Amino acid sequence: MSFVSIQFILLLVIVFVLYWFVFTARKKQNALILLASYVFYGWWDWRFMCLLAFTSLCSYLSGIAIERCSGNRGRQKAVAAANVVVNLLILGIFKYYNFFVASFNDLAALMGFHSDWATASIVLPVGISFYTFQALSYSIDVYRGQLRASRDWVAFFAYISFFPQLVAGPIERATRMLPQFEHERHFDYAKAVDGCRQMLWGFFKKMVVADGCGAYVNRTWDHYDTVGSPALVLAAVAFSFQIYCDFSGYSDIALGSARLLGMELTRNFNVPYFARNIAEFWRRWHITLMSWFRDYVYIPLGGSRRGKWRTVVNTLVVFALSGLWHGANWTYVCWGLYHAVLFVPIILLGVRRYSLVVAAGRVLPSLKELGLMLFTFALVTVGWILFRASSIAQAASFLQAMCRWTQPGAADFVGCTGMALGCAVVMVAEWVTRERQHALQLAGHGLMRYRAARWALYVALIVVALLGQSHPQDFIYFQF
Repeated sequence: MSFVSIQFILLLVIVFVLYWFVFTARKKQNALILLASYVFYGWWDWRFMCLLAFTSLCSYLSGIAIERCSGNRGRQKAVAAANVVVNLLILGIFKYYNFFVASFNDLAALMGFHSDWATASIVLPVGISFYTFQALSYSIDVYRGQLRASRDWVAFFAYISFFPQLVAGPIERATRMLPQFEHERHFDYAKAVDGCRQMLWGFFKKMVVADGCGAYVNRTWDHYDTVGSPALVLAAVAFSFQIYCDFSGYSDIALGSARLLGMELTRNFNVPYFARNIAEFWRRWHITLMSWFRDYVYIPLGGSRRGKWRTVVNTLVVFALSGLWHGANWTYVCWGLYHAVLFVPIILLGVRRYSLVVAAGRVLPSLKELGLMLFTFALVTVGWILFRASSIAQAASFLQAMCRWTQPGAADFVGCTGMALGCAVVMVAEWVTRERQHALQLAGHGLMRYRAARWALYVALIVVALLGQSHPQDFIYFQF
């Protein structure tokens, strides 16, 4: 069930009404969330629910077993490791089996050997990478003593399967989310209204900007060898906005719908295209994934405590794994390593860490800040070409065609005006509200002090979103 569907809106309305006005006790609310989450997930394929339940059960039982082995660190480690292996094995079979088999066959052929390992027809469960990482972090945190094992299986299963963030994040930690399921919730009108505003902004970014950019990007990528290089540059920039508005739009809808149910999710994006270097970009982009890799991979490997070159190696490992997490294709691995390489000068030169508020207290950035933001955006955009390509050869071919001047035709720029306008609206709105949680937290800003002005804005966004759905597309991160 996609967020951009009548079915989701109906599900959310039904759950909201039952949640706050019928099943007001905490345990009943958790049971309702659990039921709604499995309906939401099973809408794609009922078999997915079985895998989700199995993953949840393994992690739930492992937490209890780890706690019961208190005093025997070796047994605790064995139980935690077993759960990690089981979850990674499930992820590996469903997401990476064909990738590793094909890569092995290619390597064998390159070395002059014949390998007849066969690939399999495996359906990739939606969002498996997200909820698997969520389950893994739970058992690791219990093993580390950072969290008590949950005995409330309904609350735990609801935490793993919470439908607003089930299939595309944020990747939540049990240390943050389980206490919210284990304590009473009370309706907060102000939070509910703010949740609706954030959802509306997410719908606008997805339905108007991301889908609008996607239509142009798809058309250009399908014929990249026949269009002019300026159109290819524009398509590369458009994909940067498409993937940002698509993924951050999903996150806005997730955070907003969770807030309607009295739950607070972790912010996953913080205006990443205003970053002044690559390090700052990754503190703003897909925040929960990078913090997961930091806490469970980078720091255990030694982090930055063992010298600069060891830090470089650890960074390469983290970004290679991050790329592989995104998909079973060497393009994703290369995309991750590309960003790791961009990190190397920052690590070796000890470039200072920027604050998360750009141009704090000022209306506009300085020329230096603007130049750094544009340079960082250009580097990120080149990386997105690798991310978008179906193969490394295609990415190289696209880059070569983009860098070789060819005269564009008038047909190459059809539909660009509306696309550019949508991107500009997003950037201006998020610049003005860059110190806030989302772009529609506008109360007190100029005309937005007046309720009539705010409602006029909301209605305009709804109308534009509904009228702009000429090329609806799935969320990009559903495939991960």
